[in-house]
Amino acid sequence: MEKEKIAVGLDIGTTKIVAMIGKKNEYGKLEILGLGKSKSLGVARGVVNNITQTIQSIQQAIQDAENNSGFKIKDVVVGIAGQHIRSIQHTDYISRHNPEEVIGESDIQLLIDQVNKLAMLPGEEIIHVLPQEFKIDGQSEIKEPIGMYGGRLEASFHVVVGQAASIRNVGRCIQSSGIELSGLTLEPLASADAVLSQEEKEAGVALIDIGGGTTDLAIFKDGIIRHTAVIPFGGNVITDDIKEGCSIIEKQAELLKVKFGSAWPGENRDNEIVSIPGLRGREPKEISLKNLSKIINARVVEIIEQVFTEVKAYGHEDPRKKLIAGIVLTGGGAQLKHIKQLVEYITGMDTRIGYPNEHLAGNSDEEISSPLYATAVGLVMKSIENKTHSAIRLDLAAPVKEQPVYRAPVATAQIFVNEVPEIAVEEEYNIKEKQDSTATRIQKNFFDRYVDRIKEFLDNAE
Repeated sequence: MEKEKIAVGLDIGTTKIVAMIGKKNEYGKLEILGLGKSKSLGVARGVVNNITQTIQSIQQAIQDAENNSGFKIKDVVVGIAGQHIRSIQHTDYISRHNPEEVIGESDIQLLIDQVNKLAMLPGEEIIHVLPQEFKIDGQSEIKEPIGMYGGRLEASFHVVVGQAASIRNVGRCIQSSGIELSGLTLEPLASADAVLSQEEKEAGVALIDIGGGTTDLAIFKDGIIRHTAVIPFGGNVITDDIKEGCSIIEKQAELLKVKFGSAWPGENRDNEIVSIPGLRGREPKEISLKNLSKIINARVVEIIEQVFTEVKAYGHEDPRKKLIAGIVLTGGGAQLKHIKQLVEYITGMDTRIGYPNEHLAGNSDEEISSPLYATAVGLVMKSIENKTHSAIRLDLAAPVKEQPVYRAPVATAQIFVNEVPEIAVEEEYNIKEKQDSTATRIQKNFFDRYVDRIKEFLDNAE
């Protein structure tokens, strides 16, 4: 009997860690078998700054996913983010010995290996080498060079670079949690896989993933990744501003933001007030929703303007680089009320909220279809691409000694208000499956070797 192809993605975020188990159903859609999440205690702005706490949070998320799925997790595909990530454009070429021979995978791999030898700044490592377009003997704009003939093979590359120490710390946390690392991927690329359609990538689109600690950007045009960036601000700085501006504790600030926050101050009337219970018998505090929205608006405008600076750096004002599909917002920050309207106002570009339900099976839980889980869904899709058997049924797994799991204390803050409007949004998309492009195949080969390098480093570490 053939093993089930079960895929596992692990999203190590600044505010939460999510372990997601899934598989492809008979219709090619993603069926989520289990979801585990925990509060992220050792991560700041996408970078691990406390290994012990991160390991405990990962173990809790993994155990939750195993408990509600009936599967034992063996390995995971992990997302990489953080302010240390940067991207560069690079062009390279090789001269072939026999121009009359057909160009094959080995020629492209030789070109990729050449790019991997690029000199980086001290302490940096190449994470992704993503081919964009090829040129053969001067003939440009070739997307699929395999099968063609030529003496000089040239390509433009999008190279993603990150701090080696940060990447290895993630590897250490995974290994110390009792599981293996089967793949690494840049988080905005995983989110893009989950929420963007192929038509949008062809037309030109900017994906903005607003997380807790970082805001990630990925720009696609003609079906090719053109630009990536990680901005070290996210939903947490908005919460901090509310905490300082309203003189309340962090838990109350977060609840205020989620339940009553709006990115557009004009939507609130002056007489709308929320009453916050006082600390230790103190008088309740009354907060104007208009003032709350002004605090949120100021910070969101700053984040969006920084992202838009990156979009302009890509050159979207050039007619050939125009992003016809506009902007897609995803991540937890995309759930903020009226953020779509604010982004359209600042950028002048069409905007929609990105839900990962495009690739999910019809019977999926509504919670999983939230923009909050876009990265996790994308990581499971990457794991499926790797054709890994990342989990086995508990009844088939050998009995293992359970590792101690750290449980974070949960504090609650109450907010009193007359009425809370709820908005449910549902979108459905149909997509066609497409064959792997050269870029995708190369990316897989590169990742296999990159993950092997990290495993070798961890095995040799004392």
